[in-house]
Amino acid sequence: MADPKKSAKRGSASWTVADAKARLSEIIERAQTDPQIITRHGRPSAVLVSAEEWARKTERRGSLAEFLLASPLRGAKLDLERLRDQPHDLDL
Repeated sequence: MADPKKSAKRGSASWTVADAKARLSEIIERAQTDPQIITRHGRPSAVLVSAEEWARKTERRGSLAEFLLASPLRGAKLDLERLRDQPHDLDL
């Protein structure tokens, strides 16, 4: 089996799909510390990360209203008026 290629991103390694199938346990173990990139036809196709990293990245932080209220554009007096044009006839 081929050794994984090291990626420029931290200690990430790159694996072909064939190597990933053959060495899944090793990839899971390595994913506990660094993301593992799986390539298909020489291009990145998927990334395996630890469950802890996934939970951290997908954790919801506040509501949409809180996000909008914290926007640096708040109070910028943007012209956001909606156009009230009539619908256009389309030939389908």
